[in-house]
Amino acid sequence: MRYKLFGKSGLKVSELGLGAMTFGTERNIGVDKEESRKVYEAFREAGGNFIDTANIYNLGTSEKFLGEFMAQERERIVLATKYTGAMWGRDVNASGNARKNMMTSLHASLKRLDTDYIDIYWVHIWDPLTPLEELMRGLDDLVSQGKINYVGISDAPAWVVSRANTMAELRGWTPFVGLQIQYNLIERSVERELLPMARALDLCVTPWGPLASGILSGKYNKDNDAAGRAKARGLLDERSLSIADEVMAVADEIGATPSQVALSWVRQGPAVIVPLVGARTVEQLKDNLGCLDITLNEEQMERLNTVSAIIPGFPHNMLAREADNRKKRIQNHREGLTA
Repeated sequence: MRYKLFGKSGLKVSELGLGAMTFGTERNIGVDKEESRKVYEAFREAGGNFIDTANIYNLGTSEKFLGEFMAQERERIVLATKYTGAMWGRDVNASGNARKNMMTSLHASLKRLDTDYIDIYWVHIWDPLTPLEELMRGLDDLVSQGKINYVGISDAPAWVVSRANTMAELRGWTPFVGLQIQYNLIERSVERELLPMARALDLCVTPWGPLASGILSGKYNKDNDAAGRAKARGLLDERSLSIADEVMAVADEIGATPSQVALSWVRQGPAVIVPLVGARTVEQLKDNLGCLDITLNEEQMERLNTVSAIIPGFPHNMLAREADNRKKRIQNHREGLTA
């Protein structure tokens, strides 16, 4: 396991992060404490130090489990958790990004995690009801109090993140250094605005869902019954299956699994990217960790990029055409000088 700087900071994180959404069984998507501990320990043995959770994951159980698992090595863990989502039923102020929910949520997370501080505190999703001034000032206060070290934002438009960081820079507040987004071969729309913004602002990108809910593992291509059920629920279409087919073809050529190929494509993306991998078993985790030994060549990347291509949209299409025209004019001018 190698390490990367987390955006515009001195914080060093492992090149894969462990997503702890599967820690706990309350939402029927995770596993019990024993299996969760095995996954945690396997990640640590592989050299991973970056672990990501949220206050709402399995109604707080994910944080509780992590508090126990890292009790003897808290200082060695880069711990990230999130707030925004509701935890307390119908309390009107128990969700969103307002200062009240921010403070209440953080103190509850600190208690469940049995720690005095959070390394990276994420805004889980943009809340248009909360002024950005209130959000950024509140986060800066928590940094000043020593309760969090860095801040990041998840699932927000590029203009919101850009405005928030510009505001923080001008007012001397703590800016976002991380961006968490959905990114995989099937969902590439973030390449239009969010990834270019991340490069410009030097944000570390931590994609969630890099395997597209298992579609890119190839399981639906091999199981017609499962594929039929997924299509009926609107989770699968012919484009997704075509992309998964190409992933499987590349995997066969290089002796890897489809999951490893899909993760490698994300890791080789156009930004500083630290994918979050979740696992219900140690075997799944080890399979995902195998992507660290794979580097896709240009031809393989081009095949995957082609089958999963998106339409850039305005103004990107127009700007690309203008750039091409500019190159042609320069080339024609050069040929005229040498004629």
